[in-house]
Amino acid sequence: MSALEQYSLLLGLVIGTGGVVLSLYGLARAMGPTRREPGKDVPASSGVLSRNPVWGRYHARYYGYALLFLAFDMEMAFMYPWAVAYKEVGLVALLDMGVFLAILFLGLLYGWSQGALRRQ
Repeated sequence: MSALEQYSLLLGLVIGTGGVVLSLYGLARAMGPTRREPGKDVPASSGVLSRNPVWGRYHARYYGYALLFLAFDMEMAFMYPWAVAYKEVGLVALLDMGVFLAILFLGLLYGWSQGALRRQ
């Protein structure tokens, strides 16, 4: 497949996706107008109106959870392409992924030793 064919296929996918999005939006608008109700714009949690302001600050301890989540999310983002290339590369790819997982495991151990996984 030439580069021009690949770009035309990509352009077709972008136009097709945009068409689907616009048609679904038009279908939703055609099915009925939305009603403005005073209760729709009020912040609520589990059906109970919130007493605290919506733009409240989060405690700093949640940033540790967020960083651990991002670390393991990136692990999965790197493991999918690795799984595809593993068949072709072989043992070298297995050793590379072992080093990568060991570094992530060391980060997990560090977070655990600092109390990032402790429930507060």
